[in-house]
Parts: sequence; structure tokens; C-alpha cells
Amino acid sequence: MTLDNTDAPGSPVKIVPATWRDLGGLQHLEKLSFPQDAWPLWDIIGILTLPDIVRLKAEVDDRFVGFIAIEYKPKEEADWIATIGVLPGFQGRGIGAMLLNAGEVRTHAPFLRLCVRASNLTAQRLYTRCGYYHMRTWVRYYHDGEDAIVMEKNRPQPALVGVDSASKADRLR
Repeated sequence: MTLDNTDAPGSPVKIVPATWRDLGGLQHLEKLSFPQDAWPLWDIIGILTLPDIVRLKAEVDDRFVGFIAIEYKPKEEADWIATIGVLPGFQGRGIGAMLLNAGEVRTHAPFLRLCVRASNLTAQRLYTRCGYYHMRTWVRYYHDGEDAIVMEKNRPQPALVGVDSASKADRLR
């Protein structure tokens, strides 16, 4: 599925599935977008190849400009956004929101979660606009001692027709 956003400045943005062939693009994005926290090569290979991970990239003129990966954590009944990023030169165009939305529609857990540096107020504002709220703080989470803000979005679950509320609660566990 390709999403074209002709409202974004410049060329249309396409959101398409990412594969192992995007290794170089993701490495570049990680180094530029997360200089303090860039993933090592093995983590990038894993996020691009392991099963049951939603992975999407944003392209402008066939250039890799953004990425999101979401992994389901069954014990938490939550989908975790493992990473989301947009190249600095393409930020502020709505690409992060497009990636977030495209990733969300491909997941089904009752909760979506992510963590973000406490100092990254721009990203926190985006997540808040998209329906996420501050759930908790992980103190000194990052290697340099900065806290991580854990944000969550609750999603309404489809009603189970013809089931009493006690049975419905049991089925949603």
C-alpha cells in the first residue's frame, strides 16, 4: 500500500513497506536522527528482518527519508513503536505523523506505546497531537543518563456482540 501526500511541501511522500534492502537508508537515518542513540548494525538488521514487526519507510523521490517499526508485546497486550524517525532535512512536513498513522492502522493491540527522550519536546508534541499521553517516566533510561518518557495511546476495541460484559472482559485478556 502506498500513501501519497500531495499536501506535503515538495514531492509527494510515499509510505511503503521496508525490507532488508533498506539497511543503508536506515543506518543513515539512525546516525543523523539519533546521534546519541543510533542502533548498532545487528539491531538494524534485526528490525528489518525479524518476523511479526511492522516496518514502513517514507520515501520522497525514491529517497529513504523516514522509518517506523512496531512490535507486538503479547504479555503487555501492547504494540511498541521500537523506532520512528525522519531525516532532519525532511522534518516538519508531516512525515512523522504519516508514518505513525500508517503504522497504527497495521497493528491491533489495545495499546500503542513508545518511549522518547525527555528533552525531545518536538516529538512529544507530535505524539500528543496523535493521541498519546505520558504514561510513566523511566529514570536515567538512556546511556547518558537522560530520562525516557513512556507514552501510550489507548485504542477502542471492537464490541463483541451477544456476549455479556464478564465474558467480554475475559476474551479481551
